[in-house]
Amino acid sequence: MVFLALSAVPVRAELIYEISGNGAKAKSYLLATNRFVDMTFLDTIPNVFKYFGRCKRVVTEFAMQDYEALAALRQAAILPDSVKLSNFYSAEEYKYIDNSLRITLGMGMEQLCRMKPSYLTEMYRTELMKQWIGYSEERSMESFFENVAAQRDMPVIGLDNIGETMYMLFDREPFHWQCKELLKVIEYPEREVQQERTLKAMYLDGRLSDIAYQVEGPDNTTSISFSDYKVYTQRNGQWVKRLQPILADGEAFITLNAIYLGGEKGLIEQLRAAGYRVRPANRRFQIKQ
Repeated sequence: MVFLALSAVPVRAELIYEISGNGAKAKSYLLATNRFVDMTFLDTIPNVFKYFGRCKRVVTEFAMQDYEALAALRQAAILPDSVKLSNFYSAEEYKYIDNSLRITLGMGMEQLCRMKPSYLTEMYRTELMKQWIGYSEERSMESFFENVAAQRDMPVIGLDNIGETMYMLFDREPFHWQCKELLKVIEYPEREVQQERTLKAMYLDGRLSDIAYQVEGPDNTTSISFSDYKVYTQRNGQWVKRLQPILADGEAFITLNAIYLGGEKGLIEQLRAAGYRVRPANRRFQIKQ
């Protein structure tokens, strides 16, 4: 029998981190997630359920169990009566978008013209991922622990409030740019699919820094690019401040998309800069060969 230290197996163990120090009463844990990965992948992350069992609350980007907030988000996705999407496209472009949405979503602009372009872009991208990389919303690992917490009456804390979530979803880019982005995604869907395939492969290998560099890199021409990454890293600074009282009490299980965590400006490095010790939770884990 040969035993390899975790550092020799740099994959799934680097998807869950232990947070301690800086006056924390107990350890907390940070799990990197990927929306397009099936929940069964959690079975391959060593000790993830053990660490979850040590915690008393779940922390996530936005508490999806807040149904009033979800209703407000749906309302926020609707355009004001004074704004008509057709005014932002040529007749040919508008017809092209309409046909593409009909083919992919089963609905065209007759049904969807009152929705904000950022919402339509997300709808279109989501359907692409269902068709091309096997995404299932019901089986996504992203919301698994939040759902378990709700079933167990554990507190679920969102790092963003409803106003901030609305901004991130619908208003972080100027309206005219949202319109251009919708058209671009529909014209080049293969870029979106290939990018998510690349990010998913990096995630499965535990390469969080590579994910950050892939998104912020100059060659990224997809709908989530450098400008979005700048917003994410700025928000990370706010999240560190909001996490401080949570981490002080400890026993928090934090689940966030891997896109926010790696790189020099990622949440992990910003937590370290704030004085926390953030280390792979399974650094002492050993694998039999």
